[in-house]
Amino acid sequence: MYLRFEDAYNNYYNYVICYLKPQSIKAIKERFKNHILPYFKDFNIYDIKKIEYLKFQTILQDKNLSYKYIKVLHTAVVTFLNFCIKYYELNENVASKVGIFKNKNYSTNKFDFYTIEEFKQFIKYIDNEIYKQFFNLMFFTGTRPGEAMALKFSDLNKYYIDINKTIAERIFENNERYIGSPKTFSSIRKVVIDKTLYYDLIKLKQYYIQKYNIENYDYFLFGGLKPLATTTLNRYKEKACNKAKIKNIRLHDFRHSHATLLLNNKICIKEISKRLGHSKTSTTLDIYIHTNKKQEKKVTRTLNFLRLF
Repeated sequence: MYLRFEDAYNNYYNYVICYLKPQSIKAIKERFKNHILPYFKDFNIYDIKKIEYLKFQTILQDKNLSYKYIKVLHTAVVTFLNFCIKYYELNENVASKVGIFKNKNYSTNKFDFYTIEEFKQFIKYIDNEIYKQFFNLMFFTGTRPGEAMALKFSDLNKYYIDINKTIAERIFENNERYIGSPKTFSSIRKVVIDKTLYYDLIKLKQYYIQKYNIENYDYFLFGGLKPLATTTLNRYKEKACNKAKIKNIRLHDFRHSHATLLLNNKICIKEISKRLGHSKTSTTLDIYIHTNKKQEKKVTRTLNFLRLF
């Protein structure tokens, strides 16, 4: 039997566009075009051996891609080959058989965070009010970066923000950033905000009205007529970290910072999970419970005390 990998992919692509969101379709196209097809496009799908998939993984490593993105590419191949099993009677999924490689230089669950003291030190050195309020919102609400960038003033209420969309953090090959609904139902949520953050955001709205001279326009919270770019946010963040002489954490780590802040202040895990948009509290526990060093020390002190008697 013979079926060229690229021909099978083209049929697979025509299949997924009927079922997936535009953002997901663009991502699949980008992954295959940039990383998967350059290696596999001329292979007969029925002749791909395990050793060939191992070579493909080695090539991905040599590109210095993040482990997280390599896992995404691996999942893309697994899903594609499952499609081939279902519709082209492929006997086995070699990607699933081989699995994702393990590398001691990668950490799949590693993340960092700021304590409240570190965040206060960081935010002092953000000299632009729009960017300052973006980081304030991230730290004090735990939204995902894409959710924060997609927020408009119609999503802002006096006591909460309405999370109902997200924006692609990266720019696709046609310079487009897609805004769509969050990927899971549980991500659509209302997140309570503090009074200080609310009034600071209202000040931003007044700033946009004065700048653009349009009263009733539904401005983006961060950027006005168009959302902020991830690259610019990272540039402001790095500059502030250098001035404050503190570690430079990722944008997504501000979300981790919020969760850790609440956990260390004894907010129940169910409420934290709800704020983060997790469908299960077990997800929140798996990610964050090991970061709670204060609780670990408390356990140690308790056990040491009990051993005295």
